[in-house]
Amino acid sequence: MKKELVPKILLLIGITFIGFGIYQGEVMEVLQKAIQICLECIGIG
Repeated sequence: MKKELVPKILLLIGITFIGFGIYQGEVMEVLQKAIQICLECIGIG
């Protein structure tokens, strides 16, 4: 019973945090940081 419950709880917590981040507008910030890192890796940024 416990082995089945723990992954479900962790999945629910993860989905909750992802939803909270989307609600706060963090998607664009993460995307901007990812773009900056990629540009630095290839030597453009």
